[in-house]
Amino acid sequence: MKKLFLAALVAVMGLTACNNKTAEPATTPSEAAPREIGSSDIAYVQVEAVLAQCDLYLKEGAPLQEKTQKAQKSWAEKEKSLQAEAAQLQEKYQKGLITTTDAQAKQKSIEQRVAAYQSSAQKEAQKLDEENFVFTNRAQDLLKRAVAAINADKKYKLIINASALIDADTTLNITPLVLAKVNELYAAEK
Repeated sequence: MKKLFLAALVAVMGLTACNNKTAEPATTPSEAAPREIGSSDIAYVQVEAVLAQCDLYLKEGAPLQEKTQKAQKSWAEKEKSLQAEAAQLQEKYQKGLITTTDAQAKQKSIEQRVAAYQSSAQKEAQKLDEENFVFTNRAQDLLKRAVAAINADKKYKLIINASALIDADTTLNITPLVLAKVNELYAAEK
């Protein structure tokens, strides 16, 4: 793999050099040869695992997720209740159990409650969306700062998200370090 990468890099450099029409001064051997990237220069992070296990998620994300699920369940129940009420009204009217005037008045009342419910649900959904957006941004910021702090010495030339990996040596996994740093940064914020 390393040889293939280096060969491709040398070929690209050769093609690029052939296209240059002006003569360039000779380079020193250290400048001419690309630096070989070793396995210790590469690391990966299981971002989803960090985000699911970090203190930020456990203390704020999980309750926010639960709050969102409760709101969605409440909206579904309210919709179902209003639909059932409208169906009952329609059934009573078709059976001739209520007058047209009463049916129209009750229908109008149901429609007003549906409109009020939809407005309320929309406002609540917007508020939840904003809370989720802020939470996501905070989590991404913590993750980014943690990786930057871990790689402050530029030990790694490449750090990638493990979700893009097909196969990798587990010695390249820095997820526990990143998780610890995210928790440390979160604690410092508090």
